[in-house]
Amino acid sequence: MHVGFTPDGPSAKFHLTNVHTMDELRLTGNCMKGSRPVLTFDDSFDRLPHLKLLRTLFTDIFGTPRGHPKSKPFVDRVMGFYYADNQIWVRNYQIQEAQASNAKEANELKKQDGLDTSLVEIGPRFVLNPIRIFGGSFWGQTLYQNADFVSPNDKRSERLRGKGDEYQQRKDNQKDRKERKENIVVPEDPLDSVFR
Repeated sequence: MHVGFTPDGPSAKFHLTNVHTMDELRLTGNCMKGSRPVLTFDDSFDRLPHLKLLRTLFTDIFGTPRGHPKSKPFVDRVMGFYYADNQIWVRNYQIQEAQASNAKEANELKKQDGLDTSLVEIGPRFVLNPIRIFGGSFWGQTLYQNADFVSPNDKRSERLRGKGDEYQQRKDNQKDRKERKENIVVPEDPLDSVFR
């Protein structure tokens, strides 16, 4: 898989769809600024070769380097990457620990062996449709190309072409109707001259 790599690559080109922000979805979670995320990948990222490469890219992009001077010493969010329908679904969650509201609950939480934690989605959520993976920085040898990807421009032009076909069909029907009307031969009415 290292064939075609350059110091600047590899890189990937995606089509980004279904972007929803925290405000749009009314998500209740929140995380600390500068916190490091825990990155989770489903098992598809271990099986498919192009997803193995994308896993390393996502780890480099979304992960915080160890010992980075601006990184915080805590983890309070999880980023999930899931592969379904030949697309990568990305979700962002906050790790929320149970908080005691009174002294009795605090005492009970201390007695428990593990912490009572849950995940709350904080957004943004989006879907990445991989188009192509390059060996260099947006150039070079193509390492992977999605054969199922159809450009949004092609979809739009096909839809407009369909509307144009509907218009042409309507105009042809109007022309046919006019010709039929002109070609109709009405027999002479014998009583037409009686009432004049």
